Amino acid sequence: MSDAFKKEPLTWHNPLSAWGTAEGLDEVPSVTVPDPREAWDANTRYKVKTHKVGRLKHYVVWPHHGEKLWSRWRWWPTRRNVLHIHGLYNRKTLAAEKKIDDRRPIYWMICLLLLALGPFLFPESMQNTLLSAGAIFGIFAAINVCWTLILGTASIFSLATYAVVGVAAFITTWLSIRLGLPWYLLPPIGTALGFVMGALIAVPALRLDGFYYALLTLGLNELCRVFFTTSKLFGSASGGLYGADSYIPDWLSPMGQSWLGYYGAFALLLAALFLFRFINGKRLGRILRMAPEKREAFAQACGVDYRRARVQIFLITSAAFGFIGGFYAAQYRGVAFSIFGFDTVLLGLAMLTIGGIGKAEGAILGTLVVTFLDKVLIDLGPLRHFLIGLIMLGVVLFLNKGYFGIKKQFDAWRDKKRGEWRSLRSEKGGEALPEEATEIDDKDELFFRRFDKVQRDHLKKMICPEIIEEHRRRPLGQHSEALERVLYYFRRSPMEDKYALHHIAATDRYRIIAFSGKRGVSPRVVEDREYVTIEDAYHGIFMRRIHDLMES
Repeated sequence: MSDAFKKEPLTWHNPLSAWGTAEGLDEVPSVTVPDPREAWDANTRYKVKTHKVGRLKHYVVWPHHGEKLWSRWRWWPTRRNVLHIHGLYNRKTLAAEKKIDDRRPIYWMICLLLLALGPFLFPESMQNTLLSAGAIFGIFAAINVCWTLILGTASIFSLATYAVVGVAAFITTWLSIRLGLPWYLLPPIGTALGFVMGALIAVPALRLDGFYYALLTLGLNELCRVFFTTSKLFGSASGGLYGADSYIPDWLSPMGQSWLGYYGAFALLLAALFLFRFINGKRLGRILRMAPEKREAFAQACGVDYRRARVQIFLITSAAFGFIGGFYAAQYRGVAFSIFGFDTVLLGLAMLTIGGIGKAEGAILGTLVVTFLDKVLIDLGPLRHFLIGLIMLGVVLFLNKGYFGIKKQFDAWRDKKRGEWRSLRSEKGGEALPEEATEIDDKDELFFRRFDKVQRDHLKKMICPEIIEEHRRRPLGQHSEALERVLYYFRRSPMEDKYALHHIAATDRYRIIAFSGKRGVSPRVVEDREYVTIEDAYHGIFMRRIHDLMES
């Protein structure tokens, strides 16, 4: 209780007494009331230090929401909206606005458009080099997009990806040379070969997991390398098998062949992205995301047959790897033994690790970085592999889930810092902190909190033994100005946790309860004490409110 002001006795005239009072009194003894401007000046002089950590996320908002128009547009042949947009009204200007909740489709369209227009933007002096690197990027990006389905979505640590691609490429090349098959039959035949290999590899997947499955698939990759490099049938003397039919005609100029190869690989990448979206966004992908590695028991308890789902996704992606192998043979008229090499597997893992495992955008970005260093910056020599290793090491040590995990990692760091800053404020008096204020949509709530704090600071100075004794003697009726101001504040408190009296009919006594403030939720009993008279109960509530006010 404050002694900051003089409690000189005086007589207070009630301005409402002209309409009559319950006890017929228009003047009562009172104490001096401090000037409310003192509390206002004290609060406005208080300057809170602000920090950038914890600011509201920046959303792009356009005028005229048009929500109904966008909600009708679908991605053919799915039922998904083109963009997730919702309309809203600006609380300040009341103008109609629209906000895009998920901007990833826009970023995807911009990036794919840049890849499609890339050959027109390449410098003329490096056009042939960049077109060749772009074709390699398209094929390896398609492989990695399908591979991240196995590693990320299905949580199967398989390293037999390039074994499936290589086997499909070698056999389709051999069939094209021996049987004269046209190029357009090579990808379908490769699909069938990939499906068969996927079925052979998926059988032990039911019994093995983690490191042991990775060891098995790595051994299978090495077995394929030894077999094809020592087989005269598949060109052991020439370093590879070449001579298959290709969709790139020989009569085309070298530059024209490079352009056609680039856009053929780009079309393959689009097909891989469609497969990723079709699996990852559908029921099969959702089932597998419920059963990540080391949480299979929880998924099984929920009724998820994760083993069947993993075999399904492995067979589908193996068939896709076979298709890519057949396309590879039709693109380069054959295939070299290096596709089975351990360095090829490591480069593929580096691509996925740098971009982020489990995300299609991560697989593409990682492939772009590694391909640019490995195929464009050839003049650096062995140093480029050293750079790839450094980047991969930095991502593993400092980033969570690659480049595309940076945003999530930054959000977690910002939330941590925001909690630390808030914990340093031991007292805020019910007023919104600067960091907290940015998260409140209705800014009127901020002004109300400030006004409420100033009013409470002002009322705290009025709490003195004189008004407590006055309320004890007369809980109802005409009060002094100081007590009346305090009671007015208590009466307009929100219904949540507001005190009330409960009459116990059996004992004819009273008990203090608090309302929940929610419809259908019963009040709670505040204390076990029971009051004999209703006047004592009124004063008990008053003292409890005084305690809450002084502690706020």
